[in-house]
Parts: sequence; C-alpha cells; structure tokens
Amino acid sequence: MRGLFAALFLLFIRSGQLSAQPQPSTSNARFPNRPKLVVGIVVDQMRYDYLYRYYDKFTTGGFRRMMDEGFNCRNNHYHYAATYTGPGHTHIYTGSAPALSGIVGNDFYDRNLGRLLYCTEDTTVSTVGGTGPAGKMSPRTMLVTTITDQLKLATEGRAKVVGVALKDRGAILPAGHAANGAYWFDSKDGNWITSTFYMQELPKWVNDFNKRRLPEQFMAQKWEFSRPLNQYTASTTDDQPYEAPLPGESKAVFPHEFIATTGGLRYEVLRATPYGDVLSKEFALAAIKGEQLGADNVTDFLALSFSSPDYIGHAFGTHAIETEDNYLRLDRQLADLFAQLDATIGKGNYLAFLSADHGVADVPGFSQVYRIPANVKPYGVVGEVAKAALEKAFGSGNWILAYMNQQVYLNHSLLAEKKIAMGDAYETVKRALLNQPGVINVINFHQVTAQALPEVQMEMMRNVFHPNRSGDFYVMFQSGWFEGRNKGTTHGTTYAYDTHVPLLFYGWGIKHGQTVRRTKIADIAPTLAALLGILEPSGTIGNPIEEVVN
Repeated sequence: MRGLFAALFLLFIRSGQLSAQPQPSTSNARFPNRPKLVVGIVVDQMRYDYLYRYYDKFTTGGFRRMMDEGFNCRNNHYHYAATYTGPGHTHIYTGSAPALSGIVGNDFYDRNLGRLLYCTEDTTVSTVGGTGPAGKMSPRTMLVTTITDQLKLATEGRAKVVGVALKDRGAILPAGHAANGAYWFDSKDGNWITSTFYMQELPKWVNDFNKRRLPEQFMAQKWEFSRPLNQYTASTTDDQPYEAPLPGESKAVFPHEFIATTGGLRYEVLRATPYGDVLSKEFALAAIKGEQLGADNVTDFLALSFSSPDYIGHAFGTHAIETEDNYLRLDRQLADLFAQLDATIGKGNYLAFLSADHGVADVPGFSQVYRIPANVKPYGVVGEVAKAALEKAFGSGNWILAYMNQQVYLNHSLLAEKKIAMGDAYETVKRALLNQPGVINVINFHQVTAQALPEVQMEMMRNVFHPNRSGDFYVMFQSGWFEGRNKGTTHGTTYAYDTHVPLLFYGWGIKHGQTVRRTKIADIAPTLAALLGILEPSGTIGNPIEEVVN
C-alpha cells in the first residue's frame, strides 16, 4: 500500500508540473500551418493542349509561371459523362460526381419537381445589385459540400470565401453553401450582382466597383489583334465559314465591334470577348482588397472563374485567331493577378490552382479539312426519333418527358400504366437510334454494368447517373459528332477532347514537378484538403494526388 501511495503521489506531482508548464498560444498563429489565401482558378472551356500550343507566346508571369514553378498534372481528366459548365465547377470543388452532387448538367429534368431545373436557380431569393431576375440564384440545388465549405467548417466560420465569375454557376457552385458571397455579371445593367441567399445589399466595395462603369468603357472599344497578324501561327486564317459571328456582326472576322443585343441585355456581347476576362480579374482584385482576403492568420479562399474563353470557343472554335488572341490576353491577366498577389499577400503565402470545367471539340468544318470524321446533328432529331419509335411500338402517349444532355427521360408513370418494362423501352429506343448517323451506342443507365463499354466510359456512366435528375438512356455519339448548329462548336461528351483539361498547382507548399499518371477532377478537392489539413468534402470520391501533397 505504501508503494501504491508513493506512485500516486509521484504521478500527482508530475501532472502538476506538466499543467504548470506554459502552453503554446494559437491566438496569433496559423495552426496547422496553412497559406494565407487559396486562389482557385477555373478557365471555362480550356482544353489541355492549349498550355503547350501557346506556350512560347505566353509571358513568364501567367500560365508559364504556374507550369515552370508549380506542379503540372499533365494527364488530368473528367470522370463522368456530363462535361458541362455547372457540373465542371461543382466537381472541381466537391471532388464528387453528379450521381451524388445532383448537378448532372447546366439544366436537367427533376423528377421530383416534374419540370426542367437550372443548376443554380432559386425562386425563393431575389437579385441584389440589379433590376432584373439574374440574381434569383443560389447553391441549394447542389447536394454535397465543397472544399470551400469545409474550410469554413474547419475555421469555425472565420475563413472568408468569395466566388467570382461572369456566369452565375461559375461563381456560386465553387463558393459553396457557406460562402461570404458569390458575385456574377448582369448583362442587363452591366453590374456585378448577387442574391439574397448571401446578403440583403451589396458591400460598399462592390458598389464602388460598379460605379467605375468598366463595361461601358469596353463597349466603346473594338476587339482588335493584340499582335501582328503573321504571329498567330497556332491558328487558321481569320475568315472561316464555320465560325459564328458575334451578335450584330455579318462575318466572324477582326476587328469585332460591340453591338448591343435586343431585349435589354446591352452588355451580353462583352462575355464573348477578352474584355470579359479583364472584368473578372479586376473584380477579383477588388474582392481581395474589399474583403481583406489573406490579410490575417486565417486562410481565406477566392474562387475565380474566367468565363469568356467558353463564349469565344463556342463561337469561333479551337483553331481560330480569336481563341489564340484571347488566351494570350488571358495570360497577361493571370500575370497581373499573380503580381498583385505577390505585392499584397506575399509570394509563397498563397496557394493557387488552375483547371477547367470541360474541354471542347474541334469545329466539324475544321476537322473535315483534314478528312477527320466529324459532323453536326441538328437539335431535336434524337428526341423525335426516340418518341416516334416508342409510339410505334407501344401506342400514342407522352412517352418522353425530356431529352437533354444526350439523355432520354422516359415517363415512368406511363410505362407503369401500360405495363411496359424498362428493358423493352430501351431496346426499342436503341434499335431506332442506332440507325441514326453519328449515333454509336445507347446506354441504359439502369443496367450500366451490362453494357459493352471500355472501362473508362463505364466509370463515366456510373458517375453521372442520379435517379431523380438523370435520364434513363444516354445517347453516345461518334467521336467528332455533336448536336448543335453548323457554325461553332460545343462539348459534353466522354471523349478526350472534352475530358482532358489542365491541372496546375502553384505557390504555398508546392514543389516544382509534373506527372503523366492519370489524375481525375475528383482528386482536386481532396488534394486541397490534404494540403490544408482539413476534412475533404462530404461527397468526395477522389484521392489526394500524392505527388502534389508530398
């Protein structure tokens, strides 16, 4: 007993000594060690090969700075069959897939609502900062958390999170549910706006920025060559019949004059010019200053998306002088952004990453010059053929509720009423569509594992299917084919030109290097979580990229 009391007495003394020792204070220190600011950059419609096609013409301060000093994941791909803007921004920041996030397209049919739904629409909120309905948006449709949400949770709400993009979905979805604010451009008034989901009135710094009236200044200018014409060696000649002119123009050639569109959207044309990127960068810099991002010891997050490359790419295509000129100009905007961050936050104190929400197909008219199989299928044909086949087989009725995102949404209630099995409907639609030029396969989402597909496409199909928001059948087009118009191009397939996008990490905690190991968009958010020492988003299915984290 004496030995036991002696041991307890000794333990008591030691514990007292330990408790008496001064403990490290975390009130003025970042713990765990984190950057002051994370800057997520999404370039809308940037295909991977642009990094190298324009490399020699880039400055050393923009794209090349990230490539030459940061880490380059050179074989980075999308992991689901819906390469569109809304899903792309969502899954860069969630590490998830449409099957879990619910963001299966920019627009989709929601079976619970019984109608089409836009990915960020919210009828319960109102516009803040504008006079139109463009602000009736929020992230409520997204069913999982983002890396920005997780940073908010990890810091007990002290981290500031701001989303910025011309497109509402490019600002809202990355910023997440818990953001301090998300801001997007209103083509009606030329203002940056938000919604009552975030606040009741714009901060002073946003009002001050809007008072600068930069859109008005840009509308008075032209989009002209930024360098001598003979230096655009990565592009075709300017006048191509398969390029789409800007609104009000008769031909898609330089110089481009800005003609206000009808319907009150005076500033809409600016989106399809390099001035859209200038607006986005200038507003992002105003946000950094106005919100004091990176100014204290709690990590903040700026989610910045450059939307103009998408508008320009859709109209002019992948090999147009307009596309090359825009990327050279965007490179200078990135260089200015990084220079400002160096001056205000400090080089090495911020972490930046850059990716894209999807790639893009070459314009079929361009591909055909090189005898590459490619063509355009007019909108509506697939849906009408599927509808006619079902009516012929099973009688008249509203068999198809919607056709979008290459997906056929069947009327389940009518199938049950007529006692038609899903498999029978599938075989009927498949037989009809495989006779259509450009259709290479029709996938039954309800039996994906039974399909004869390469493993990569199999994974993409599994990852895109959400029972309440996806269609029943996916119509797979031949490589180089898409639904649309005869001018310009688009995206949305499972082919490499739509799935292979850049992924660059730069700054705090990042060593220079590269990998050609296949990485996925779903890996970005868990990689950021590992770097920041926080929990990954709730719907994450990716893994940290070890080469980046290590």
